[in-house]
Amino acid sequence: MSKANIKRCGWAGNDPLYQHYHDTKWGVPCFNDRTLFEFLILEGAQAGLSWITILRKRDHYHKVFDQFDTKKIAGYGEKKVAALLADPGIVRNRLKVNSAISNARLFLEIQSEMGSFSDYIWKFVDGEPIHNHWRSLKEVPATTTESNAMARELKKRGFKFVGSTICYAYMQAVGMVNDHTADCFRHGEVGRD
Repeated sequence: MSKANIKRCGWAGNDPLYQHYHDTKWGVPCFNDRTLFEFLILEGAQAGLSWITILRKRDHYHKVFDQFDTKKIAGYGEKKVAALLADPGIVRNRLKVNSAISNARLFLEIQSEMGSFSDYIWKFVDGEPIHNHWRSLKEVPATTTESNAMARELKKRGFKFVGSTICYAYMQAVGMVNDHTADCFRHGEVGRD
């Protein structure tokens, strides 16, 4: 079967960038701290926007946020913030830019405390992806008990742009949950990636 004829989750639509992300990244379990930080920042940047907007800016985010190097980002000062706010290649929202910096500092604290952010964040699903079997997108929740707990704890630690809905989208993106619909060709594959 050609890629054009395969069944995907309805949100993947017809945009090749969206389809590539759906087919290769979304829902794949990730334990790499740098990638986990990247998605924490990108999901926060997406708040109030569409995910395709962020996907189109993702490569530029990598460039201007030093490949999501948390140590570098934690050290950003006003000059760098001003440059970021002037850059049309990212979401130019002062609160979101500042949260990326403060979240990087908090991320480093968790790494120091727990050994890795991955060990910390994956505890919200007991270290194993949750494999759901939704028949349609309408069944997929916006939040869960796990995303509520994650949001509550991250906020308590001082993280910004980590509400339960953002946390659930984050969990989907980094494969903590497999929310590919049951009829999607990636549903069964994600568990084997």
